[in-house]
Amino acid sequence: MGRTPAGQTRERVFQFVRDRLLAGQPPTVREVQEAFGFRSVQSAREHLEALVAAGRLVKQPGKARGYRLANPSEAPGGTARAAAPPRLIPLLGRVAAGSFALAVEDLEGHLPVQAARAGDESELFGLRVHGESMRDAGILPGDIVIVRRQPSADDGAIVVALVGEEATIKRLHRRGGRIELHPANPDYQVLRPDPAELQVLGRVIEVRRYLD
Repeated sequence: MGRTPAGQTRERVFQFVRDRLLAGQPPTVREVQEAFGFRSVQSAREHLEALVAAGRLVKQPGKARGYRLANPSEAPGGTARAAAPPRLIPLLGRVAAGSFALAVEDLEGHLPVQAARAGDESELFGLRVHGESMRDAGILPGDIVIVRRQPSADDGAIVVALVGEEATIKRLHRRGGRIELHPANPDYQVLRPDPAELQVLGRVIEVRRYLD
């Protein structure tokens, strides 16, 4: 059997990646290798890089599953099903999900968010999570939370709160005119900061977890 022309293989690779992206399961380079039986990961990487160079895929640096469609009209159904291109928001330092920890706003990079969700993307930022106090709310160490900047939040909302120079992620509750910050883990205590020292930085609207 003759060898499949590189152009045909590359088109099949694109269709495979496209279908995985539309299913919400972006593939790794190794998964592309395994799907097509390439002898090496490098062969899969070369096809993916060629698709990026051709402007059909976009690769987010440093992410194993960082490929996305460069042109939404490539999706089946064309522009009628196309989503608006993602926007980038800053990924800032880390925030504790346990006891208070020093809030550091060091810019680590940027994160893509869907334009429809972002609204005014200048009001969104990402933060890394440490600690397990929000474990039962599905926020684990190493996760990234997407936060919408706002000075207040409804009762029961998960917020990033600042006391002095220390920040934490907790569920906000109002009790008799005061604000309490509740963990989602029985091993941690409810925090009752001095209202004069408390500042709500924003409300958590999304949690992201990367498996590799």
